[in-house]
Amino acid sequence: MSTVVAFHQVVLSTAGRVVLQVPQLQVQAGERVAIVGPNGAGKSTLLKLISALITPQQGRIEVLGRTVSDSGKLLPGHPGAAQRRALRKEVGFLMQGLHLVPRLTARENVIIGALGRLRKGQVLRSWLRWYPAALVVEADAALAALGLSQQAQQRMDQLSGGERQKVALARVQLQRPRLLLADEPTSALDPSAAPQVCHALRSVVIESGQTLLTVLHDLSLLPLLADRVIGISDGRLEWDLPLAQVTEDRLQGLYQRHHAPATTTPQHLHP
Repeated sequence: MSTVVAFHQVVLSTAGRVVLQVPQLQVQAGERVAIVGPNGAGKSTLLKLISALITPQQGRIEVLGRTVSDSGKLLPGHPGAAQRRALRKEVGFLMQGLHLVPRLTARENVIIGALGRLRKGQVLRSWLRWYPAALVVEADAALAALGLSQQAQQRMDQLSGGERQKVALARVQLQRPRLLLADEPTSALDPSAAPQVCHALRSVVIESGQTLLTVLHDLSLLPLLADRVIGISDGRLEWDLPLAQVTEDRLQGLYQRHHAPATTTPQHLHP
């Protein structure tokens, strides 16, 4: 089994304050890892470091066999921008904001995920909304697999929150990443829609053989998306355990150490 993500003595600081400190962390190909902890603990920051959106002041990060950062230097061996683009073709990121285009249809938003796979001329034609027929077929198949065949030609601003979340998932599916990062993928959904989206995400990841790292606040969803759980509090990794060893007491201790307000208390993990 190959190592997909590796952190070595990583420290990220802002204004003299340590935001995140990760002495050692490894994620192997095909693993499904959830990251949990109080608000402001450093969960989303960890995903941003992996995707090279930010750079730590100390330590080394390796992703998919590439050195993302080393001792505060981003992607050694210029041109750094070219290396970042190459990395991001293989790393999918489901952000909380989704970043879908409201005036485009669901199908067009999904096709955007595949632009990194196209030749320059095809990309330019795509900006004029001339899409390769093969991509249209692929996008429609991805939407159909998520139960959105009828919505393929609807504009994004006409869809529900759950439908938009599924479109974002179909879009990242067309990217064909080896590593998928999901930052609270159900944060904008009502409780009834969240499990459905998680089932869809799980199915896509298993079918494609992707490695999945998910930041979760609703801990009842852990069994759907993780076989391993990392607990973070105050910028430090408190524990890293198989899902079966993550108890209610351990979770409550993680949040209590942070002295979080009551509004940040997570929902309970289902037995």
